[in-house]
Amino acid sequence: MKLTEKLNQFWSKMTTTTKATAKNYTDEQVAHMVEVYSANPTRDTVDVLAQELGKSVRSIIAKLSREGVYIAQERKTKSGEPVVRKADLVSQLESHFDSELPSLVKASKADLAFLVETITQ
Repeated sequence: MKLTEKLNQFWSKMTTTTKATAKNYTDEQVAHMVEVYSANPTRDTVDVLAQELGKSVRSIIAKLSREGVYIAQERKTKSGEPVVRKADLVSQLESHFDSELPSLVKASKADLAFLVETITQ
């Protein structure tokens, strides 16, 4: 038997013996998740769905994302304020001075926040 024939035989066995993957969620479960989450899109709703369906929170979030209905929650610092990126601070300074300031990206976030606060007063 030639090498190509052996390869063809091997690949034909591989494709015919593959197992069908089991679904994690039934269509009814997905419809229920989408309906409940769409009515109240919060992390608490995700927690309730996870407990109700016996799945992990990450699994529920992944499925809702796949369905296109999940809305990511806004990130907050430990003190509860929204997260501000250094790039955003540099952008504010650049727009104020109307010039590019690429070396400011290397400054500390605290210094950049102080500069932005100073120019906005």
